Amino acid sequence: MFTGLVEGRGRVQSFEPMDGWWRLVVKVPNTEGLELGASVAIDGACLTAVAVHGDEVSFDVISETMQRSTIGDRKVGDEVNVERALRFGDEVGGHLVSGHVFDTGRIETVTKTGETCDIHVAASAETMRYIFEKGYIAISGISLTVGLCEGEGFFLHLIPETLARTTLGSAKPGDRVNLEVDPITVAAVETVERIKAQEALA
Repeated sequence: MFTGLVEGRGRVQSFEPMDGWWRLVVKVPNTEGLELGASVAIDGACLTAVAVHGDEVSFDVISETMQRSTIGDRKVGDEVNVERALRFGDEVGGHLVSGHVFDTGRIETVTKTGETCDIHVAASAETMRYIFEKGYIAISGISLTVGLCEGEGFFLHLIPETLARTTLGSAKPGDRVNLEVDPITVAAVETVERIKAQEALA
């Protein structure tokens, strides 16, 4: 589990195809105490550390992750959001995030006003069922509050700290982002829809 409070940005050092999987190596902000087998969120996708050499961490990436997330878009030199797994006793300052990417979205507009920024993200109709104004969402691993929802998209309103600490500071129209919706919201929506469907048949 994670909190969506990104510790910092890492940089892709290599990304090589292997025998049916890929080996991703990322230079991360902090490897102190990081053990083999530990979970690390890279752009919001939960990956397992298989090797640690100095400040470089290696991850094995399977086809499912490549297809469901933006990890497959990454190339050498790209920056990525990095968060170590939540430990008992840690402060949960964002919201609980599993690291299981639900869908991907696409940045439509980026509007900067002074040191703040408004971003409009397009998402599929299926995913928009679970996105509500003032609700939680993780965007490429970043815990954020949803702004106005309209049509097949929603707005994010970003403070300078988020822009400085995460990859959203360099986001541009056309960029894909990983989306993880709040599982409590998913459960609530699906429960209500199921009850309404049963009532309609009664």
